[in-house]
Amino acid sequence: MTESPQEGAAGEGAEPPGATTEPAPDVERVPHADHLWAEARQLAFDSATPIPAAPVALKDAIGRTLASDVHALQDLPHYASSAMDGWAVNGGGPWILAEPGHRLAPHQASPITTGGLIPPGAKAVLRSESGVLTTDEDGLPLLALGGNAKPGEPRNGQHIRNAGEEAAAGELLVKSGVVLNPAHLALAALAGRDELDVLGKPLVKMLLTGSEVVTAGVPAPGLVRDTFGPQLGAVVELLGGIGGEQIKIGDSYAEWLSALEEGELSPDTPPADVVITTGGTGRSGTDHFRRAIAELGGRLLIDGIAMRPGHPAVLAELPDGRFVLGLPGNPLAAMMVLFTIGAPLLAGLGHGTLPDVGEVPCGAMLDADPGRTRLLPFRFVYGLASPAQHAGPGMMRGLASADGVMVVPPHGVQLGEAVPAFPLPWGPPLPQPKPPEDKAKKSPSRSARKVPSGPVDWSALTG
Repeated sequence: MTESPQEGAAGEGAEPPGATTEPAPDVERVPHADHLWAEARQLAFDSATPIPAAPVALKDAIGRTLASDVHALQDLPHYASSAMDGWAVNGGGPWILAEPGHRLAPHQASPITTGGLIPPGAKAVLRSESGVLTTDEDGLPLLALGGNAKPGEPRNGQHIRNAGEEAAAGELLVKSGVVLNPAHLALAALAGRDELDVLGKPLVKMLLTGSEVVTAGVPAPGLVRDTFGPQLGAVVELLGGIGGEQIKIGDSYAEWLSALEEGELSPDTPPADVVITTGGTGRSGTDHFRRAIAELGGRLLIDGIAMRPGHPAVLAELPDGRFVLGLPGNPLAAMMVLFTIGAPLLAGLGHGTLPDVGEVPCGAMLDADPGRTRLLPFRFVYGLASPAQHAGPGMMRGLASADGVMVVPPHGVQLGEAVPAFPLPWGPPLPQPKPPEDKAKKSPSRSARKVPSGPVDWSALTG
């Protein structure tokens, strides 16, 4: 369930008013050591098998990675067409007008529009602004040069787009491995394609829990606003997933179990690859994540990470192959878990690589917190990473203005020391550290300085 900033400030394990702290009767507690932060990231990535390539409709292929080459199914264009509005003509003018679409005899013309099929016998297209309609001595309609026509216009082949000008049948149009942009999709459509084979990408379903959560307006005391609905799908997309349906459920075990069961899907509803839940990952009597996973025959891959915020993180796998990522109820803690194990999981399923962790110079002295890694949103201040204020587990203000997240090791960090960090999915990459300056290049030795050649003029010193 989502907790308020006040509850989060008291600790990420804080329970909402009235919640019991008794364990659920069906949950067996097994002592175990929490995963280290780096270990949890790697485990989430290694647990994922890349989703096989599959065809998708052109409208759904934008931003996807092409899995197989796209070749022209026929010549592009596949017929000779007009590049101008005007008349298709055969030979020199003046021309006798013929019905559109009929074969043109010498000195005949027929109206044509841009993209129109060149009729048999036509040798060129006369632009509409270069011709005038007139009559012969018997009053029969004729087409003659006029307007701004140039001498010799039209030349044979002028203003005709020949078949195969852009590509011949079988020619390679788009090579596999590219990230598809709108121009690629337009080209594929020109080539007659309705679908494209793309690398698999995980579809993510979201279960937003908490009977005290409201989705609009200012919440009354005891109620909290939904912080996950507006952001979770967007973050999933930025991390390489496909944001699927969001389902809001209450806090009862029956609702949890029903929501996690896949059930019978309609033909238009593909099965989810990942289910993300919010809240319910603690150890109180109202936290049902582990019990529901056990009843569905699943197994826990990660059950707790030695980090804060976000310690009560859970990653499970169900017998049908779906992963279930349990985020804590506090919004900042949930985002740290999503960045820690959600990003590697989605990258692994989507044929990506484990997200990089860089370094930034720390702008504060951070005390040791033995046994736990701390994730701190930061802002750059004079080139140093300064920990953000308002960064309690239930707060979002610090993350909203952050430039990245510091990964503070258990032994702490000294002022100015390099500390591991990663960028935010919606922000720019971390700046690259400047290479050390080569003093020899900056200040050349005396022997390397340029000495003038030829005789020296001392007159200025002795005059």
